Amino acid sequence: MSLAPYSYNDNENIISVSGLWKKFGTFAAVKDLNFTVRRGEIFGFLGANGAGKTTAIKILCGLWKPTAGEAKVAGYDIYTQSNLIKKNIGYMSQKFSLYEDLTPVENIRFYGGVYGLSRADIRSRTRAALEELGLEDVKDKPIKSLPPGWKQKLAFSIAMLHRPAIIFLDEPTGGVDPITRRQFWNMIYQAADQGVTIFITTHYMDEAEYCHRISIMVDGRIEALDTPQNLKIKYEAADMNEVFLKLARKAD
Repeated sequence: MSLAPYSYNDNENIISVSGLWKKFGTFAAVKDLNFTVRRGEIFGFLGANGAGKTTAIKILCGLWKPTAGEAKVAGYDIYTQSNLIKKNIGYMSQKFSLYEDLTPVENIRFYGGVYGLSRADIRSRTRAALEELGLEDVKDKPIKSLPPGWKQKLAFSIAMLHRPAIIFLDEPTGGVDPITRRQFWNMIYQAADQGVTIFITTHYMDEAEYCHRISIMVDGRIEALDTPQNLKIKYEAADMNEVFLKLARKAD
């Protein structure tokens, strides 16, 4: 599957990071990060386990304060406006995060309330989500009875329920079959085409090819940041898996 011909706004940064550090005692988990992400961009944030990805994401989501540096997410400062950041982002993890004993309808209504949506908006967006995902026939069945792929697609739709400017996806396609992965990426492309910024981590290097740009972290630093094509040229690699391995082998 090749990257769909969706565009993004080269002139508008939705995430700006400058000199970002995070230390735990004497250990630096994140070291001098500098990058920007544009509105509507699909931005791959890659790195081996322990490279610092999760720490950086928690900072960008307004959950942790950095030790040093500056960053703005959706126009809001990570030090003084973390609550506004949380209202303007969506988040979905690899581990299914919805309530298994609730139905799809109940999950949508619950999170709609958490996001502060009106009852009218919750009703209309519930109908739209169920129709788009083809879940009308199972809307009143517990989530735990659904196949993993349906759960992940529902979780993505719910993360988008409040129309966030940015959605953080932490290995969202882990454990799902290839057909569902393709369907999931079609949903990502559609969101990006509507101006939503996608900030995604993945261990599937073929998925890295679908991103507009990719950063690769090694030992807390960004060792590479460019388009997939440019990275393959720079590192004389046949694919992104080869690029990733060449950089990951530098880790201490």
